[in-house]
Amino acid sequence: MNLRAPAILLASRQQGETGAIARLLTAEHGLVAGYVAGGRGRQMRAVMVPGNRVALDLATRAASQLPFAKLELEHSRAALMTEPLPAAAIQWVCGLTAAALPERNPYHGIFESLDGLLDAIALAPSARGWVSGLIAYETMLLRELGYGGGRPDNAGDFPAQMAALAALERPLAHSLLAGARGDVMAARKLLIERLQRMA
Repeated sequence: MNLRAPAILLASRQQGETGAIARLLTAEHGLVAGYVAGGRGRQMRAVMVPGNRVALDLATRAASQLPFAKLELEHSRAALMTEPLPAAAIQWVCGLTAAALPERNPYHGIFESLDGLLDAIALAPSARGWVSGLIAYETMLLRELGYGGGRPDNAGDFPAQMAALAALERPLAHSLLAGARGDVMAARKLLIERLQRMA
């Protein structure tokens, strides 16, 4: 697989001394993974942040090998990782997307919605400005992957939005993230705890 495309970095993990395996979402090719040489090094540290939008160049040398990925930063959201509530939201939505989507299936709407939600988290003066987008995104993922999820009722006040998030917990945990993905739900629990402090 060889491709060049805009992508959202969802997750990365260390591979070897300085490399990293990155999971990225693209509009045309869906979720893809690749080895980033030097991905754990100083020069790439600011690029390898969940939520960053990057220019992805993915190249496969052999069918049995993980593709090599080169990433160039297009839009950084790294500064938000120093703020507890936005950081928790970004970790959750990126982790959810990386864990829930199958690889190499295009989801144009999910890519656009995730990018829009990340922009809202970055630009809104408080979480009240993006919680409705979070509810819509979680509902969209459930619907796109065949687990129901009608049009979300997220237009109410903040307590109503928190109730809507609570109602989504079970289908997310038991349908979308069933199996050995409890650590992903831990990120959502942290986010909900931080949102509850606003009430």
